Amino acid sequence: MTTPRVDPYEVPGRPCSIAASLQVVGDRWSLLAVREVSLGNHRFRQIAKNTAAPTDRLSARLKALVADGILERRPLPDDPRHDGYYLTEAGRDLLGVIRELLRWGDRWLTDQPPLRLRHHEHTYTPRRVCDHCGESVDPDDIHPEVTAAGWTLHGPTA
Repeated sequence: MTTPRVDPYEVPGRPCSIAASLQVVGDRWSLLAVREVSLGNHRFRQIAKNTAAPTDRLSARLKALVADGILERRPLPDDPRHDGYYLTEAGRDLLGVIRELLRWGDRWLTDQPPLRLRHHEHTYTPRRVCDHCGESVDPDDIHPEVTAAGWTLHGPTA
């Protein structure tokens, strides 16, 4: 595991891993680049074309994603003289976030989803299951617990 560049306790406002995560992948081009790499597009030109990102911004985002341990550069199998971008373990772990954004967008933003995820011969439908107990999770059963000293759900105590 790489050392994180963003400490949840050092972001402005409430100490929060969401805020720290958004500092790493919270811009449009970062998650779209991860999407493209996950779809098998490892070359800069492919990622640029499929994201429509300005190349200077995309180059900066890809460098940051490599520095943050989300992507790694390594030789392309079909052209070992050139490097491509590949997901690390942290990058593969982001795919759950991307799948949830896809699910949300399909439900709330379009009548005809432009991309479907398949599992074997059927459409993939994610199911929320607790890793700890294995039970299906109803969102109403999830409750936040503040662990940051000096904070409550309503804000700072001081």
